[in-house]
Amino acid sequence: MQKIISDPKIMMGKPVILGTRITVELILEKLAAGETPQQILEAHPRLSDEGIKAALAFA
Repeated sequence: MQKIISDPKIMMGKPVILGTRITVELILEKLAAGETPQQILEAHPRLSDEGIKAALAFA
């Protein structure tokens, strides 16, 4: 599973997927809006299914 990190130098310290600037918040908002994990992965090629699972586990 990918790790979630918080670094004040990246996205103002919001939790992000390690190695990306994709925030946990963004992933959760997209899922709440009805996007499927596949749609999110297509929109964010650096993200993996494990990253989505990590964001959900973090939440």
